[in-house]
Amino acid sequence: SRSTRACYFAERFPDRFINVGISEQDMVGVAAGLASSGKIAVVTGFAMFTVGRAWEQIRNVVARGGLNVKVVVTHGGLSNHTDGASHQIIEDIAMMRVVPGMTVVVPADYVETYKALEALVESHGPAYMRVGRDEAPDVYGGDLEYRLGRANVVRDGSDAVIYACGVMVSQAVEASDVLRGDGLDVAVVDVHTVKPLDRGLVVEYARRTGAVVTAEEHSVYGGLGGAVAEALSETYPVPIIRVGVMDMFGASSRDYWRLMERYGLTVDRLIAAVKRVVDMR
Repeated sequence: SRSTRACYFAERFPDRFINVGISEQDMVGVAAGLASSGKIAVVTGFAMFTVGRAWEQIRNVVARGGLNVKVVVTHGGLSNHTDGASHQIIEDIAMMRVVPGMTVVVPADYVETYKALEALVESHGPAYMRVGRDEAPDVYGGDLEYRLGRANVVRDGSDAVIYACGVMVSQAVEASDVLRGDGLDVAVVDVHTVKPLDRGLVVEYARRTGAVVTAEEHSVYGGLGGAVAEALSETYPVPIIRVGVMDMFGASSRDYWRLMERYGLTVDRLIAAVKRVVDMR
């Protein structure tokens, strides 16, 4: 509980906290039982082991039953850089997207994480939210208006659009600022809710710009890039470049941002992707 910071909840609400130990499948089962009795159950653990080990219980017990369980995981993506590939998961968004009825949320920073968790607890039904291990760069102030399923326009623009989630939102904002100096007006849309996707806004900015880049700390297969590509292929096909982890596992590193650079999850890669996709129009 200390690694996930759930210990702070336990200190304030000891009667509402259950530590099942290193037993993620049992944790989901206990949460399902609590939800079946009318409670709002929130489970937390490392993303790799909560999704990787307990996916069957999440699918068969929580999701099939439509239970009010919120799976809130930490150490998502490459962020568990010191423990390496065995403790990292870059497939989790894809794994949870395919579960029927599952809401999937990847907030950009502390403010959005707080707002997203509030919204998830107030909503009914199974949901998944992923955050990283390290502190994320600030994107929002405290006055953020947050709605599940409604993407946020962080930067407006007409030459291209970057759809991003998680820590890549801050990278996209920085890339947009640099590109503006190069004469390109690039919108940044924070797609914090990967499922259900805000298809209306995704299509709107694809129509407006005709050039799309997606950015995520996740495999390019099955995550935000896949969701956006699926939506646009069915409605308004435009050139699209997906920035994410290619067909690779994670790795160890003493520094998180050096690891992100190794996998190409950088401002420079986003800048190059935008320039390339604009030329593809």
